[in-house]
Amino acid sequence: MKIYQTSLFFFLSILILGCNSTNEKTSEFHIVGQMKDVMWKGKLGPSIQLDTIKNTKGLYGLGPVSFLTGELVIIEGQTYVSRVTSDTTMLVEKTNKIGAPFFVYANNSEWNIIDLPQEIQSIPELESFISKRAESLKKPFAFKLKGIIGSAKIHIQNLPKGSIVRSPKEAHVGQINYNLEEEDCTIIGFYSENHQGIFTHHDSYLHMHLLTNDEQKMGHLDEVNFKSIKLYLPKN
Repeated sequence: MKIYQTSLFFFLSILILGCNSTNEKTSEFHIVGQMKDVMWKGKLGPSIQLDTIKNTKGLYGLGPVSFLTGELVIIEGQTYVSRVTSDTTMLVEKTNKIGAPFFVYANNSEWNIIDLPQEIQSIPELESFISKRAESLKKPFAFKLKGIIGSAKIHIQNLPKGSIVRSPKEAHVGQINYNLEEEDCTIIGFYSENHQGIFTHHDSYLHMHLLTNDEQKMGHLDEVNFKSIKLYLPKN
């Protein structure tokens, strides 16, 4: 009887641990480094090397390149890096052999897909819409938008080599803005009401990067007018 009880206890323990492990894998969310440490303390070096992220199934992520020399986004496990080549041109490459001073990433493969209402025409309006739709979701979370934008402004960090950063103004020296018109694109975003200064700016619950479908343009999304867009929110 004692042997039976011991065996039963061992089996139940393994079963519980296995269930806990599964739950963790279906809701993975990771934050490395902090935006405020980059902007105010000049911590520009890599806090993470993206090729060390092992679970790339349904992987999404974003952040700047180390030393603020470009932008990063991961879409369905594929990493894209954008760098400034001129005031009007950029280079977008596929590689995960790159580091970031702060980075947020999550794994998700199941989505609720919503047609974004036509009246949603700005980032603040999108934030308000997501906030209402996401009341039942575990936060923070990744989301995405796919479709056609009427116009948008994106930027790429382009800090001169050797720069010392002690303020957001200094961190954005060299930044180049790009205007987009009538582009079919994918926008990857992260939502949180508790991570301002960590991976979102102090005045927003959103951080978003945009990649055009031809993979020729990518950057941090500053302004947007939506045209025909579907919003993907994670399932509970």
